Amino acid sequence: QVQLVEAGGGLVQAGGSLRLSCAASGLTFGSYDMGWFRQAPGKEREIVAAIDWSGVNRYYADSVKGRFLISRDNAKNSVYLQMNSLKPGDTAVYYCAGKRLGGSYYHLTEYDYWGQGTQVTVSS
Repeated sequence: QVQLVEAGGGLVQAGGSLRLSCAASGLTFGSYDMGWFRQAPGKEREIVAAIDWSGVNRYYADSVKGRFLISRDNAKNSVYLQMNSLKPGDTAVYYCAGKRLGGSYYHLTEYDYWGQGTQVTVSS
């Protein structure tokens, strides 16, 4: 049974930082590209960042470029999202997701497994 478990969300003031983590089990982690998505109230779920199986290739949404950093540790079956200079507009539930190799990083439908999400709230 595949499980993705996020941690690290919380309440932070604008300008602050948070580090999200996602621990994977039940899959060959090094064979999966991983992504972080977010969904704010009343809005569609959107891609935030993605990283390929090797950790070499990374993608960021324009809204987070220069502020967020995605990384992974295949030895620990984990993927991380370091979020700096947080803004109230970053408030959302953040989801970790995994997809088999190939296909697009950007589309939700490409991802095979999802975590339960962790709430990030940025106050002004």
